[in-house]
Parts: sequence; C-alpha cells; structure tokens
Amino acid sequence: MSDEIFQIGAIVIYFAAMLGIGFYAYKKTDSHEDYLLAGRKLPPGVAALSAGASDMSGWIMLGLPGAIFAFGLIEGWIAIGLTIGAYLNWKFVAPRLRAYTQRSRNSITVPSFFENRLRDQSRVLRIASGVVILVFFTFYVASMMVAGGVFFEQSFGSTYLTGMLLVAGVTLAYTLFGGFLGASLTDVVQGVIMLIALILLPVMAVVAIGGLGPTVDELNRVAPDHLSLLAGSALTGATVVSVISALAWGLGYFGQPHIIVRFMALKDVPAVKPARRIGMTWMIVSLLGAVAGGLAGLAFFSSRGIELGDPETVMLLLAQTLLHPLVAGLVLAAVLAAIMSTVSSQLVVCSSVLVEDLYKVVAKKEPTPGFLVAMGRVCVLVVAAVGVLIALNPGGTILELVGFAWAGFGAAFGPIVLLSLFWRKLTNWGALAGMIVGAATVFIWDAAGFALYEIIPGFVANMIVAVAVSLATFRSNAEVEEEFDDTVAMTAPVRTVGPAAR
Repeated sequence: MSDEIFQIGAIVIYFAAMLGIGFYAYKKTDSHEDYLLAGRKLPPGVAALSAGASDMSGWIMLGLPGAIFAFGLIEGWIAIGLTIGAYLNWKFVAPRLRAYTQRSRNSITVPSFFENRLRDQSRVLRIASGVVILVFFTFYVASMMVAGGVFFEQSFGSTYLTGMLLVAGVTLAYTLFGGFLGASLTDVVQGVIMLIALILLPVMAVVAIGGLGPTVDELNRVAPDHLSLLAGSALTGATVVSVISALAWGLGYFGQPHIIVRFMALKDVPAVKPARRIGMTWMIVSLLGAVAGGLAGLAFFSSRGIELGDPETVMLLLAQTLLHPLVAGLVLAAVLAAIMSTVSSQLVVCSSVLVEDLYKVVAKKEPTPGFLVAMGRVCVLVVAAVGVLIALNPGGTILELVGFAWAGFGAAFGPIVLLSLFWRKLTNWGALAGMIVGAATVFIWDAAGFALYEIIPGFVANMIVAVAVSLATFRSNAEVEEEFDDTVAMTAPVRTVGPAAR
C-alpha cells in the first residue's frame, strides 16, 4: 500500500505542475491569436519539444514498446519511417510554412492558410478542411483517452472509466485556460520526462537481467525472430508489405495539423534550424528508448516466467517492478505526459477549427477578440466531451486507433500542404478534390481490410487528383505569384561570400 501512496503522490505532483503551467499561460494569453498560436513567439526549444511530445503521444510509451514486445524489430520500421518523415518535415516544410502562413494574410490555422494561399472565394475548401480535422481528431483524441484509462487501470487498479475521466479532466483544465501556450509549455516538461523515462527503463531492465549479453541470449531463447528487422531469414511478400507499410508512417508528418502548427508558431524562419536539431535529437533518442524498452521488457519478464496480459503495458510494469515507488511514480507520469501532451495539442487545433474555420466563416459580423477567446475555450470543452464519449466504448488497440487517424491526416492534408508550398499551379478546386479523395480512400481501404497501410493509397490518390484537377482549372493570379516569390525569397539560404568575391 505504501508503494502505491508514493506513486499516487508523484502523479499528484505532476498534475499540480501541469495545472500551474496552464495558469501561467492563462495570465500570458490576451488575444485570440495568443490563444491559438502563442502570438507566433515560440522559441526553438519550446517549439521542438512541443512538436515532439504532441507528436509521439501515448504511442511511444505504450503502443510502440508493446508492438516491439509482441512482434519484434520488424515493428521498428515504423520508428525508422517516422524519423525520416520528421526530418524531411522539419527540413523542407517548416521554414516555408512559417514564412508562407504569415505572408499569406497572417493565416493562423491550416484551413485558413489553404483558403488564403489558393484564394478560395467559395470558402468550401476551408470548411471541408475543418470538417476533416474534426472527424479524424475525434479518433485521435479518443485514442489518447483510451490510453489514459488503460494507464490507471493497469497502474493503480482503478476502473477504466475513472482513469480516463481523470486524464481528460486535468488535460482539459490546463488547455481550457492556457490555450496553445499552455499546451506548448506543458509539452516541454512532458517531453523531458518522457525522454528520461525512455532512457532509464531499458537500462534498468538490462542491468537487472545481468547485462547486454544475457539480455540478447534470453531474447534468442524466447523469440529469436524478434532481433531481426525482417522477422526471420525469409523475405516473404507479407514481410515486404509490412515493411513498406511501417515506413509509410513517415508520410503522415506532412499533414498532421497539431505538429505543423508548431512550425507556424515559431518566432521566425531562422529559428527553424536550431528547432530541427533539438527536435530530431529528442525524437531519435526517444524512439531508440521505446524500441529498447520493448525488447528489454520481453527479456526481463520471460527470464522470470512472467506473462503480460497486455503487451502495451510493458513500460508501466517495468517501472513498477524495477524502480523505487516514488521514482516509478515519476516514470508513470511520463506515460501520462505522452498521453496528455497530444490531447492538449489536439484540443487546441480543434478549437481553432471550430472558431476560425467554421464559426467565423458563417458569422454575419466580426466577433470581438474577447468573444473569440471565450468561444475557443467552449470549443475545447465540447471536443473533449466528444472524445470522452467515443472512448467509453473503444475498439482496437491504441496503435490501431492512432494509426487510422494518422493515415487520415497524412492522406487528406499531406499532399495539399506540399503542393501549396512548392507548386505554383495548385488551385482551390484541385486541393479540395484531392483532399476528399485522400480522406475517402483511407476510410474505404481500412474498411476493406487490405494489408497495405491505408496512408499509401490515400496519399497517392490525393496527389494525382490534386495535380490533375489543378492543371485543368489553373488561372494565373499576379497576387498569388507575388506571395509565392516572396516566400521563396524569405526561406532562401543566406549565402556568404569571401573577401576576394567582394
């Protein structure tokens, strides 16, 4: 009982810290743009850790270690694909999106950027983009609520409902008042906690087994294929499809609103480079820790004859078994951090969509800034409530729920983001047609049960349709051309010349 008191105490301290940060952010939030984008003033470190923490979610502490535990390193291809995708996103999308969204009528949401960039007078593109975000984020938010319920159920023996409501309530509280700044600042703390836990747990497990050699020996004894990136020596068709599907997770980065909005909030374009370095270092170390945790957890528990009912709880059980109860409580807080950082980011994005991209489009007169902030908070409350209702009766694993939402955003928005930033001839009708086809393909492909990850056909179909329709409907616009040229100039690398050249 005393162990549980220590762990609960650590969780209470963590909750109090998150609420405190949310209150601090509340005092710093004065305008609607502050609430939704932190006034475009995020420093590189905050933006990088916030993007990473909100990206990885409960997946990195629960889903990925669980998949590695159950199936081995073949699931590690997801981590490889994500690392490649994240780097390309930071390298190419981040600087141009930061510049373009400000140059194109100071767009503060992804749908508003699409409308402004493509001069969509019908406003259909903005509304459709908002609807897509709300639909897929309901799955995403619900998956994190599920993770919260599972966490408390496995860690403290509480009911699933109690744990889920507790996580939802605390996350809602600091997001409701702190907005984007509150979500970003709490992400920094959560990102650091996650990083420490992901390094500490596999190291402790290996030490407890007796070292790296005995750990590898135990893995070879209980599951020899787990140490192969191809799940054995035979390269079958199923293996190829699995590897391609796993790598394809990287495509999703270009279309994730809760991640790319961090690029838009950076203080300036030069801040992208240090942010990329910080973010990628955090991500690579964290992913390696999650993979190592799954393998070390399998070796540790199998060497002691312990069977896990749910592989996705391997990190939770390692913490409770290997660490002092207070330290274990802080590691458990890292799992909560992974979950809550993503939920808070998604709630803010959903709020921005409801206010900026749906309400303001149909409003008969321009609302006051104070009204917009208040409405943004109401929308956070509404979206959280919907997520809770869906999470009451979850279907599939956390990884499956996250995978579907990730594919939805990647296929619906990824090609449109890339084309809008790097291709002059994209039109509003091309973007709209591509987006609809991409999202629909994800639903149809998933329902059909094909083995290939649905983001691949969805992404390809979107790109083809968007390009084809744009070529058929393109009309040159001098203002759009000027914006595009200005953005290219703003993101061009600064070239220095030597004394002789001068």
